[in-house]
This record gives sequence, C-alpha cells and structure tokens, in this order.
Amino acid sequence: MKIIIASDLHGSYYYTAQLIEQFNSLKADKLVLLGDILYHGPRNDFPKDYSPKKVFEALNLLADKIICVRGNCDAEVDDMVLDFEVLVPERTLTADGITMHLTHGHNYDINNPPPLSKQGDVVLSGHTHLPLDQVKNGVRFLNPGSISIPKENTNHSFILFENGVFSFLSLKD
Repeated sequence: MKIIIASDLHGSYYYTAQLIEQFNSLKADKLVLLGDILYHGPRNDFPKDYSPKKVFEALNLLADKIICVRGNCDAEVDDMVLDFEVLVPERTLTADGITMHLTHGHNYDINNPPPLSKQGDVVLSGHTHLPLDQVKNGVRFLNPGSISIPKENTNHSFILFENGVFSFLSLKD
C-alpha cells in the first residue's frame, strides 16, 4: 500500500494543491492528514495562498481516499464542509504489517505516547511543524513536519509510506 502522510496544511491552497499533485503523480492509495487542515490558528501567520474554502473543495475530491485525525486548530464547523471525518482525535491504521497510531501531537507525542502503542509500532503525529524520525522504547515516532508553515528552516515536507518504508519528501517553496 502506498500512503502519503501530511500535517498542518493550515488552509494553504498553494501547498495543498502541490500535495494533491504528489498524491496523484505517486499514485498513492491513501492520504493521511494529521490535523490542522483549514485554519492557521492564533500563533501562526497566514500561510501562502491562505484559502480554506479552496482547500476543502480540493480535498473533498479525494474524500474517499483520506484518513484524518483532528488537530488543535480543527473545529466542529470543519465537519460541515469536509466530506471526510475530521473530528476523530486518534486512529489506528495497519498497512504492510505495520501498526500506525495517528494523532495530531498536541495530546500524544514522543514524551507522551498513545496508550495502545507498543514496541514495533509507529506513532505518526504533526503539531510541531518539525520533521521527526526517532525511536523511543521500541516505538518509532514520525512527524512529517508541516507542508504549509514549516519551522526552524525545515522544508515543506510530507512522508511517503511504501512497501513498509517511510520516506521524507519535500514540496517546492
């Protein structure tokens, strides 16, 4: 199974369109979104081409391929415009024999792992806008960074999961 994993779109149509381009060109099966889909939040500047309406219109075209968890900037109103579930706080996904725990990262992270995670599992989270690939107590923690508002001079990045391998990829600036 080929999965694109991204987080923290924050309403940027510019970077969402690039992400969708990558999804289509890589012929991915699923798009995992780790929260903060439409809004920029009070601590962030507006991202490039901030247009939540264009973002939800574009994502709705892929609704049947999207698996999403709720971020700290996502709200009940998002559920009214998005054609996929956006308000679920955590999910578990198994692909290619790997159990992945999906969370935004504001409740669970490397210092506070999800209760069901165990050795050999992978925890996927966003929230910090910083890419991460680290193992702690036998659990692998991955953060794709942010596609729209990366921090600390990191790239506009996402993760490709294919044949049991996680690879970090970047969008153009």
